[in-house]
Amino acid sequence: MSETDLIEAMAVEAKEAARQMRRAGRSQKDEALRLMGEKIREGEAFIREENQKDVVLARESDLSSAFVDRLTLDSKTIQSMVDGLKEVEALPDPVGEVTQMWKRPNGLIVGRMRIPLGVIGFIYESRPNVTVEASSLCLKSGNTVILKGGSEAIHSNRVLGRLLKEALVEADLPEKAIQVVPTTGREALKILLGLEEHVDLIIPRGGEGLIRFVTEHSRIPVLRHYKGVCHVYVDEFADVAMASEICFNAKVQRPGVCNAMETMLVHERIAPAFLPAMAARYKAAGVELRGCPRTLALIPGAKEAQPSDWPAEYLELILAVKIVSTMDEALDHIERYGSNHTESIITSDYSRAQRFLSEVDSSVVLVNASTRFNDGNQLGLGAEIGISTSKLHAFGPMGLEELTTKKFIVYGSGQVRT
Repeated sequence: MSETDLIEAMAVEAKEAARQMRRAGRSQKDEALRLMGEKIREGEAFIREENQKDVVLARESDLSSAFVDRLTLDSKTIQSMVDGLKEVEALPDPVGEVTQMWKRPNGLIVGRMRIPLGVIGFIYESRPNVTVEASSLCLKSGNTVILKGGSEAIHSNRVLGRLLKEALVEADLPEKAIQVVPTTGREALKILLGLEEHVDLIIPRGGEGLIRFVTEHSRIPVLRHYKGVCHVYVDEFADVAMASEICFNAKVQRPGVCNAMETMLVHERIAPAFLPAMAARYKAAGVELRGCPRTLALIPGAKEAQPSDWPAEYLELILAVKIVSTMDEALDHIERYGSNHTESIITSDYSRAQRFLSEVDSSVVLVNASTRFNDGNQLGLGAEIGISTSKLHAFGPMGLEELTTKKFIVYGSGQVRT
């Protein structure tokens, strides 16, 4: 079978399975999730054996230690996958929920019901645990999923996919509801991205290069975010101690993730009281500061910021700093350089906080809190499949509800249109 025939067959089978998944109730889906956890726990030795094949190849390819760390499945990571399956099992099932009902003058009763999206193509890199995360969320929301992982994790993804399928069969659900693309080339991805008759949505999760490739080649709607250029604006009415804690956490707690702060904007009236001490704290944590000329006057040890720093997603201990004269200047900067991901204002002024919330066009906007809270679990959604900075049909962290859509349902008693 050619690669084209293989991928097309997988998509056709996924669509057929999607029809069966629409009939699945919560108890059946939860049983499949429970069995998945058992299969992974019982198969830990074999999972780690297959994963080591990927790890060895990654080291032989001189991939970074951070990359190898993301790729490795140790006992802790495997247990976290099992725990994640239990968390998804405990979440409410959104499918079938009727969110609104109203009566028309002609007696028709109209409602809106949550339904699965259908077939999801999930494209991702390096982390094989994502295979289980994505599968569990798609399953619980009644969708089927075709998983295209990176070539660097192919052995790990294959064995995890096999165990997940075994659980589906034992729960009397269609085994084609979860499929792992068994080939490693980009040609398979291009084929998948062209199957708009069978696949309803593409969700890429990885670096900007992967997401741009998917967006440029897909004939299917794509939920995406290219990067997280996140800002914290320290307003003139900020509490200095609070601002220090929030800004430190936003940059230092985990710098290599998309919701870490990359640019700190500081109002000129508070800058002299805030920046020198903040800079000293950053220096002790190993943060490199790149500032505007006014910032350099207050922090002599900082590097001069270049035009390329303002739109940069560093994903490391580097921070761009700019002093602004007004809140309008801060808002203009965010509008120009932001990526619609996450922004925060530190202020004690209610009206300025409300203005920030209203005018900033990002998926999560915070007042007096760290950007690190843009996360489905932290916001109370449970597990998430990713963060979308596109607005159709989801904006921000995507949990179970964001993996559904709504259809209209109508109850009549013989009405005809005149």
